[in-house]
Amino acid sequence: MTVTVKNAEGKDKLIIFDTTLRDGEQSPGVTLTVNEKIEIAKQLSRLGVDVLEAGFPVASQGDFDAVQRIANEVGPLMVGREAIGKPMIIAGLARAVPADIKRCYDAISRAPQRRIHTFLATSDIHLQFKLKISREQCVQQAVAAVKFARTLVDDVEFSPEDAGRSDQDFLCEVLSAVIEAGATTLNIPDTVGYNMPEEYGAMIKYLVANTKGSDKVIWSAHCHNDLGLATANTLSGILNGIRQVEVTINGIGERAGNTAMEEVVMAIHTHPSYFPVYHTINTPQFCRISQMVSSLSGMAVQANKAIVGVNAFLHESGIHQDGVLKNKTTYEIIAPETVGANTVNLVLGKHSGRAAFRSRLAALGYGDLTDEEFQLAFAKFKALADSKKRVTEQDLIALLTDQVTTGANENATYVIKTLQVVSGTSFATATVQLQNTKTEEVLIDAAIGKSGPIEAVFLAIQRLVGKRIRLLKFDITAVGEGVDALGQVSVKVAEDDSTGSESDEAKQQDENDNAFNMPTFHGHGADPDIIQAATKAYLSAINRLVNASEKQEKRVLQGRKVDV
Repeated sequence: MTVTVKNAEGKDKLIIFDTTLRDGEQSPGVTLTVNEKIEIAKQLSRLGVDVLEAGFPVASQGDFDAVQRIANEVGPLMVGREAIGKPMIIAGLARAVPADIKRCYDAISRAPQRRIHTFLATSDIHLQFKLKISREQCVQQAVAAVKFARTLVDDVEFSPEDAGRSDQDFLCEVLSAVIEAGATTLNIPDTVGYNMPEEYGAMIKYLVANTKGSDKVIWSAHCHNDLGLATANTLSGILNGIRQVEVTINGIGERAGNTAMEEVVMAIHTHPSYFPVYHTINTPQFCRISQMVSSLSGMAVQANKAIVGVNAFLHESGIHQDGVLKNKTTYEIIAPETVGANTVNLVLGKHSGRAAFRSRLAALGYGDLTDEEFQLAFAKFKALADSKKRVTEQDLIALLTDQVTTGANENATYVIKTLQVVSGTSFATATVQLQNTKTEEVLIDAAIGKSGPIEAVFLAIQRLVGKRIRLLKFDITAVGEGVDALGQVSVKVAEDDSTGSESDEAKQQDENDNAFNMPTFHGHGADPDIIQAATKAYLSAINRLVNASEKQEKRVLQGRKVDV
């Protein structure tokens, strides 16, 4: 029987199930490398997450490798003898078929605490048009999946996909059957973000009351934001029996995204007497991990985003400013420092030593860097400190995020050797020298950019790598204030397979037709020089594109060998 943890006040512990690395990565255009996933997983451990859904192991070899490394390295999260984060349950997602479940187990098997999360659609629209099976077959398949998963692990979660549009009595039948088969957590997803808050809460209440054995499991909510109601639905679920919430940082995810962890947690934090649960999240870490996920995923956080947006604690109205100056609680329901915003920075400069730098990194949650990683970070810090008077916390986070991205491209095919740009009022020229790390060949070429120096650099790189690249997104943000502010650039690219003989109209039509089918690749770069930052970001994205193309070619060749 699953036991719910209670605090001294008799409230139930709310289990935080983070799916940033699984459902969050399913955001259009988001592709995280294994190293980036591991860094995010470490930060989630520091945040205090209870369950980490590390991925969908059967989806690809890359996903399997990422889940396996997270299970092996982040599950225990130990450095020497000292834990630097909270040990988490490592979960993997699997369809309700034996091959998926076995693959999931192989990926998470070495985690000290592990869970198999299996799912099967239960709505009539999915059964009829997607799965093409009857309700009876659905029950049989769900039960078989849970029984098989229980032969591998003790902790099994089952999700009836599209529960929000499923017949509730049939849901009770399926859920009762999987409880008897050994499920320990039942997750009720509003897969397409269809439900209203009162409707979702009433459904949870009905299921808990009418499912046989409901008191033996933890009930979970997984809501999507298609109507902007993901957080509202999740909170409504908590009021009606939900004791686990499936959430992502910044609310990233499929289509309009998932429930944002920071919104649910801070709603409970702000209204402790209203909700029948308590949380154990280290809330001052929110802004830091929000920035990391945003930078690594390429998904910008809107300025007015609740809790972690840059405007979340800013006041422009004179009336508001006057009130805040007299008493902050007049217009602030959350103290900024509670979520890690507007913290007092220890100012570092070019005279700061390694001890002060290491202390600050530890405070930011980067105390587990290897000596090699620390020395590299310190060298980057010194270089930045030479170009600006004071280095802030935001600068350090940007530098470390950039280092994670560089580390993620440790198998990069191309690295920058030299870059020279000349810009004028009519056009700019760029000369770029790259080195192919696999052949050791040094390549050099130049290009003209009619729109400016960054276009010139990008065109020169395209010529050197021999690919036509379509730039889908280009974002520049300044970290801090002043002319010496550190610049961050985020790009998203795709390979352009159109021929040069096509007309502009034909190319545009081809782009429109394939906009949702093309594989896209994200890159991130940070540097005081915006052109350098843009070059780092563009080359990072291209290296990912090149590596993905090489892996695809190997798979094709292997397939041909098998066919022969």
